[in-house]
Amino acid sequence: MNGDTQSTTAPPNSKPGLGRSVTPTILQIIPEMEIGGAEQGTIDVAIAIKKAGWNSVVVSNGGVKTADLARGDVTHHELPVHSKNPWVVWRNASRLEHLIAAHNVDVVHVRSRAPAWSAYLAAKRTGRPLVTTFHGTYNENNRLKHLYNSVMTRGDRVIAISDFIANHVQERFGIEGDKLVTVRRGIDLRRFNPGAVNAQRMIQLSSLWRVPDGARVIMLPGRLTRWKGQLLILDALMELDRDDAFVLMVGDDQGRFDYRDELDARIRNLGLGDRVRIMDDCQDMPAAYMLADVVVSASIDPEAFGRVPVEGQAMGRPVVAARHGGAIETVFDGVTGWLVQPSDPKALAWGIRQALDLSNSDRAEMAEAARAWVEERFTVDRMCEQTIEVYRSLMSDK
Repeated sequence: MNGDTQSTTAPPNSKPGLGRSVTPTILQIIPEMEIGGAEQGTIDVAIAIKKAGWNSVVVSNGGVKTADLARGDVTHHELPVHSKNPWVVWRNASRLEHLIAAHNVDVVHVRSRAPAWSAYLAAKRTGRPLVTTFHGTYNENNRLKHLYNSVMTRGDRVIAISDFIANHVQERFGIEGDKLVTVRRGIDLRRFNPGAVNAQRMIQLSSLWRVPDGARVIMLPGRLTRWKGQLLILDALMELDRDDAFVLMVGDDQGRFDYRDELDARIRNLGLGDRVRIMDDCQDMPAAYMLADVVVSASIDPEAFGRVPVEGQAMGRPVVAARHGGAIETVFDGVTGWLVQPSDPKALAWGIRQALDLSNSDRAEMAEAARAWVEERFTVDRMCEQTIEVYRSLMSDK
């Protein structure tokens, strides 16, 4: 790249394949650093880049998760890259171009459509390779929306977070060959580790949430939004018809007050007020999972990946998930959990019943299989290694 000097011997932190004396620098761009799977993936990769001895830079419009970047010694620049305003997008391209030059960026990695247009222009002007990541399916109902979404296919490499998303991208945009790469999301097994959760953490959480003694806990984690299936699990609870069944919905409404009111009204009308609890927030999800007899992912629409089934399995919990989207890849049906017909309360109740009726020995066997399944396929270390390998391949091509 322009301005770099050649050396005959590559130092330990030199750019792969180029023999350069300058430490590689990766720039990731995401709209905002709030709580979410894309944001967590950005943090995980940014910190892994630093641990690899490279330079790590993130651009976003800010948010609560920027604190995690600071703790990882990752450079963060705040720009209005969340904006879809065409004028702001155009200006952001120039701002990113300056940042790329200032940090001598080697690879630009963008994770959402609005900033992708700015990133695409900036990468093209500076001659830097571009990586895009598809974190979802992106709805489109006309040619203009298709064009808007298509910017995510303009990367030199296009990462899909699951085979489900990879197939969607191939079908919708016709990407073929080595350009499209599947890098599944991963979780931190040091954090999501049953052996690391002591009894005191579980007791405190159980007391705070007022979980009845002797209850069989059915946990549905996820933000309160209709497509996550909170209303569906209420119908499944009625189908289940077990007095000891207790549902914990763990997730914030994020301002969806009308839906929260509808959910509360439905709970009252079904007479489930003493058998369902909605907890707005949880800072200790590993301990929360340990309270559960079964973890449920009841999403009505397909999840692009879905962290809940993976986290639940990592904690040794049987999982019941809708048979579509990423869950087909993350749940080993009949071995680590059960996949059931989506949007069907009877099918969901059947799956929950299978989990609750497990004998102690069968539950222990499933927990061991589930943990091993996640360790082999869905770790944050594996995700980061595969992402960094994408960066290496692009730098070695230059």
